[in-house]
Amino acid sequence: MPSSAPSTVMVGRAAELAEVRRLFDDVREGVPAALLVEGDAGMGKSRLLREFTAEIEHTADVHVGWCLDLGGSRTPYGPLTGILRSIVTRMGVERVRESVGVGAEALAMLLPELVDTPTDRERTSPERLRDAIASLIEAAAERAPQVLVVEDLHWADDSTLAILSFLLRALDRGRILLLLTCRSDDVRRGDAVSRFIGEATRGRLLERLTLARLDTAAVRELAERISGRPLSEAAFDRMQERAEGVPFFVEEIAGCANGPLPDGLRDLLLARFDRLGDDAQHVVKVASGAERPLSHPLITRLADLPEQRLDEAIREATRSGILVVAEDDYRFRHALLREAVHDDLLPGERARLHRAYAEALEAAASSSDTSEDAAALAYHWQLAQDDRKALVAAADAMRHAKAQYAFATAARFGELALELWPLVPDAADAARLERLDLLLVLGSILRNAGDGERALAVANLALAEVDPEAVEPRLHARLLRNKALYLVNLGRLGAIPLLQQALAIAEARVDDEVFRAELLNQLASRRMIAGDREEAIRLADEAERGAAGAPSTDQLSIAANVRGGSLAHLGEVEAGVREYERARELATGSNAEMRYRVNYSDLLTLLGRYREAVEVAEEGLRRARELRVERTSGSIMAQNMVVPLLELGEIDRVEEMLSRDFVQGTLRVFRMYMSMTHVRVLAWRGRSVEAAEMLQVWLPAFEETGISERQIWYDRVMMAVAVAESAGDLRGALDTILEMLSDERPALLHQRRLLLQGGALVAELRAEGADVAAAAGTISAAWRAQPAQLRDDAWSTILDALLEPHPDSLDAALLFADGDDVPVTFRIVLRLEQARMRVHEGDRAAASAVLAEAAEIAETLGHAQLQAAVARFATDAGLGVRRIAEPSPGADPLTAREKQVLELIADGLSNRQIGERLFISVKTVSVHVSAVLRKLGVSTRTEAALLQKNPSHSATPQPVVVA
Repeated sequence: MPSSAPSTVMVGRAAELAEVRRLFDDVREGVPAALLVEGDAGMGKSRLLREFTAEIEHTADVHVGWCLDLGGSRTPYGPLTGILRSIVTRMGVERVRESVGVGAEALAMLLPELVDTPTDRERTSPERLRDAIASLIEAAAERAPQVLVVEDLHWADDSTLAILSFLLRALDRGRILLLLTCRSDDVRRGDAVSRFIGEATRGRLLERLTLARLDTAAVRELAERISGRPLSEAAFDRMQERAEGVPFFVEEIAGCANGPLPDGLRDLLLARFDRLGDDAQHVVKVASGAERPLSHPLITRLADLPEQRLDEAIREATRSGILVVAEDDYRFRHALLREAVHDDLLPGERARLHRAYAEALEAAASSSDTSEDAAALAYHWQLAQDDRKALVAAADAMRHAKAQYAFATAARFGELALELWPLVPDAADAARLERLDLLLVLGSILRNAGDGERALAVANLALAEVDPEAVEPRLHARLLRNKALYLVNLGRLGAIPLLQQALAIAEARVDDEVFRAELLNQLASRRMIAGDREEAIRLADEAERGAAGAPSTDQLSIAANVRGGSLAHLGEVEAGVREYERARELATGSNAEMRYRVNYSDLLTLLGRYREAVEVAEEGLRRARELRVERTSGSIMAQNMVVPLLELGEIDRVEEMLSRDFVQGTLRVFRMYMSMTHVRVLAWRGRSVEAAEMLQVWLPAFEETGISERQIWYDRVMMAVAVAESAGDLRGALDTILEMLSDERPALLHQRRLLLQGGALVAELRAEGADVAAAAGTISAAWRAQPAQLRDDAWSTILDALLEPHPDSLDAALLFADGDDVPVTFRIVLRLEQARMRVHEGDRAAASAVLAEAAEIAETLGHAQLQAAVARFATDAGLGVRRIAEPSPGADPLTAREKQVLELIADGLSNRQIGERLFISVKTVSVHVSAVLRKLGVSTRTEAALLQKNPSHSATPQPVVVA
């Protein structure tokens, strides 16, 4: 028999191998990389990576995981569990526990060996699991470069794709190379794998390497290496015609060189199989039913041959190049061979084979990974055409995947169970739950998987099947509550009536005060967001009375949270702040605590207390780091830092945070909040066309959600004003604010920032000669209509000065504007107004000086519109703006960001830790550190730290040169 093994030397892939090596060289320098190796079946994707990993096995840790071909019944976290277990084996359990801290408990959901007792699901979360996975990989990368290989991405389950998407964004440092292989012809447009690849490519998170067909010279070289002799021109032409440059087909045809070539692709793939003896063919058929490598005991049981005959059959199958032995298991040399043999089975043969596999898995279930077996059982029982057992397995697989937070995969199994339900007479007994309970669970799973539309569809289906007289009342109330939640997540109307209906059922038919308190708090929250603050307070009060005797005080915290926000929006700011303090004290669970930090930091932002808002959010991030949810829940917390940082003028930091795309994959309502800031940043930078385009994309969603969520309505106004200003349409921006004031619904604190912006627009339009008296009066009246606690503050002084400017009022306003509790742009707006007044008074020297300050601030902030306004006035007034060349005596040479970096240097933090703390890249930190050392005239971090802690420490600051 001619040689049937693949070529021992890879042919025709030198350029591709060099590309992988290039990425690895960067990785060794600490720059993570990800590469998708794609191409049609048989192109040599896995062979390329085996060649590469063999080269670097002594300089890096290589971990390989496979996605399994289980049709729609895919194993949750398919390849990841094997990769993580391989990392743990390399590091050792104790070192892993030390590295990931409390994350070990979350990791134990996938790797039970990490803990001594089974993980209590209530003590962990999806966020902790994702963060723990990232932390484990980063910890491993500190000891050696990590090469993570995920084979056959085209068979990946949704939960694996979700984790990979998260890791691509989260792993922004460390010696980590992620290599993925994907069969292009098995990726369907619009499916989960296609979406993953598209999003990662658009986000520039993933490089792609497509393996093309071999050229003529490479085909000849490969074929002659396999056949062991030169090919005649006729034989080569036949090979070219049949193989079409696909390496695997070249290998198969070269293996048939002594006989006639098969006619079609199927016959070509089965040519080796057809030359086997009966026993070897039987073993190969049995192996074709396996979705994973086969152990010897399993193939012995399934093949049912005497030991000696089995050994000879396996030996023949491996010599033929169909099966290979890998780590004491048997598998097909190539998936195409397995698929060809399996597809050639008769329907009855196929059903019997998969029944045998399912029965073998059931018999061995007690000694193997149950979640993996549950998924495989659903696959095999389906192909065995046993609907009842397939339903049992699908329901079990759904539960196992849900328990591991593999929500997308759990949803697939839940939908499979629904599909099988009408085919099984005793479906409820088989699945061990009623149909409505299945729908309730499935809706929640879909919501957690981020598929709000399907979650809503399932909720509608469930409620359509409810018989109000027969259904269990708590279940009915929960279905209504869940639908309300799904509507909120989608930014749709209708949540409040559903919550009211659920509450009515609970009050009349459910004897559970805590459950009733939860519903009351949810309804109170919706009322507050809709602007009905008095009703929100009443409901929160009632919720607090109901939850008074509960074991946990979290519902009491949430009630105080809602009450605090409602009181503040009514103008009772001090009382609201006190309620938020109660919310903090009463929060025991991480959900209630993070809810307090999100809402309180939001209130502080609305009140203009920007530094406090950032501090509350940063404390939330520190807490998230302790809980090992920094990249997940902590990222949502970071969202609340963006607006106050923008108002403080820390535009670089804001752009850095936005570039991390930390709300990608979250609920639409979170993405809506972030999009508003993104539009404002684009407008800030003068990218008015992009800002307008983004506004148009999001406008329909904001208009729909804004009907029920007053905050979103104000965000829409803020975006429209920013876009109009950036485009130079100041009158349009002012008209948008005046239109806001004509709305008859309750006014929230969000209005204050827009009124202040209205003052700036009035000043600019007045300078252009426009008649703005009526607009100024309308804005002033709206400000005076606020509750007393919201008037007569710094913002009031600034607004009055802009609406009715005179020297004293502008001087007083500027004192406030240079503090931290006023949007930083008003430092420029007020100086520009001062310069106009000085010109009007004839004091051109003073005007020039103050305009120079405005120009410098505008340039420092990178605010394109205000830079243009200052330059325009300077030109129109004939003023020369003199740049400040030297700082005043005793002035601090460091910028605000450099001061932050210096403080963290003094605390002993590394560049990586500083980057984590400030949400900036390590490269950016390095630039700031270099600037700090240069400006302080020191050469080491230690000297800088000493100088920060002891300003009298000897150091000679270097002069700051300003162009």
